[in-house]
Amino acid sequence: MTPRHRERLLFGTLPWVSRARQEHDFLCQAMRDQGVEILYLTELLQDTLEYQAARAAAISMAVADASLGDDLRGQLRAHLDDLGPEALTQVLIAGLTPEELKAGHGVVFELLDRHDFVLDPLPNLVFTKDSSFWIGDQVAVASLAAERRRREAGLASVVYQHHPRFAGSKWLYQPALEHLDGGDVLLLAPGVIAVGVGERTTPAGTERLASHVFNAGLAHTVLAVPMSQQGTGGHLDSVCTVIDIDAVIMHPAVAYTLTAHTITPRPDGMRMSRSQPFLEAAAQAMGIERLRVIDTGTDPAAGRDQWDDASNVLALGARIAVCHERNSQTNARLEDAGVQVHQGAEQRARQRPRRPAQHVLRGVP
Repeated sequence: MTPRHRERLLFGTLPWVSRARQEHDFLCQAMRDQGVEILYLTELLQDTLEYQAARAAAISMAVADASLGDDLRGQLRAHLDDLGPEALTQVLIAGLTPEELKAGHGVVFELLDRHDFVLDPLPNLVFTKDSSFWIGDQVAVASLAAERRRREAGLASVVYQHHPRFAGSKWLYQPALEHLDGGDVLLLAPGVIAVGVGERTTPAGTERLASHVFNAGLAHTVLAVPMSQQGTGGHLDSVCTVIDIDAVIMHPAVAYTLTAHTITPRPDGMRMSRSQPFLEAAAQAMGIERLRVIDTGTDPAAGRDQWDDASNVLALGARIAVCHERNSQTNARLEDAGVQVHQGAEQRARQRPRRPAQHVLRGVP
């Protein structure tokens, strides 16, 4: 990826690759330290492509772009057919340039710019929750609204359909259904799900997911949260993070203006309430008196970069979080609220060795 292709990215600037790898390794270790098993999508896909049915599905998806034309589509298919699982995985994720397609010829191929791709890369595949997520023991593969991202959900489908690890898994959602983005699905508590409704997730997608989780017994309440409200241009899970059984991380400008509709199942269908404050609706659904807000201390409407997205925190357990190291103001507020914050590799390098803290992990979704 180069500055020429930055419009393909969901983040504002090209990443510093070596540092990104370092931070990724730190993130994985922080999760392992809390007993989390790490699965790498690249390795899962490579294993899956050992099976002919999975190869056929993945290759058909890769060559489906109408802009290829008949000749180039055939040449690309032949090239992909000749690749082993490891090389095929690499191409499906990282893309293929005209220079790499040695057998390329014909009208479409010759008219490609040297900076173009025969097969586009999938840089946004790093946001794995957008394309698939789990609720309880059931997997949901998203129906992504952006056409250039649909191959991400397609690769997730191939893995879940064909990898032996997921054999027999129940499916909660599939890409052919109404638009639904995993980044808009937020698990507030056992049985309580919030769904951001906006440009990525449609009302119809929200209705479909609510129906499926009710029928599967995975939830008793779904909150539909309009994302066109002030300061909420991103995914729902980037503006609100559950950090304890009664606390969330949000900016007050969002927390106290965000509204929600409560959807509950009924024998004759689903019932949706009138709009009410998000915090109030969430607390009622979660069965608690009130939902505390830990202030991020940053302005979500100030055009901040992806790396300064202070509400976009990963909770590893009750009061245990991984945050962007640059969010010093938010991290200080979290620590003041009793949250253990893992900020980044440099933080670990600066700390003196000490005995690990003992944590009692409570039921945070």
